[in-house]
Amino acid sequence: MDTEIRARVVAAAREWAGTPYHHQASLKHVGADCLGLVRAVWREIYGQDAEAPPPYSPDWAETSQVETMLEAAKRHLCEIAIEDRAAGDVAIFRLKQGTVAKHAAILTGANTMIHAMEGVPVAEVALSAWWRRRIAAVFRFPGA
Repeated sequence: MDTEIRARVVAAAREWAGTPYHHQASLKHVGADCLGLVRAVWREIYGQDAEAPPPYSPDWAETSQVETMLEAAKRHLCEIAIEDRAAGDVAIFRLKQGTVAKHAAILTGANTMIHAMEGVPVAEVALSAWWRRRIAAVFRFPGA
């Protein structure tokens, strides 16, 4: 495990704190959604986007029923067991049981995360029991 990459991921994510929520955005201090935050941290670590996401609506998961976010994560990140999560990992959530996973956060500790949600700026929050129950998968950045 490369602790330097993990530390860089957490530090990069924390620099986004306070960035307003903006659907499909990925510009520090200007606007970001949950995917935009993860994309931005990837860019910080690796120098470019892993891939350009297609345009998506706020309700994309409800209409498509395709595991778009999980499939993209599997293309670029390394899936790990949920119980092995640690700072620097990416957690993907199902906000409702039986629905498509459509929310992402970067873990800043085993029980803390930083994420973007509609209506609030990017923030570091507790990975509470409510959030832990909704984890669909956890991924590690390559090299970490």
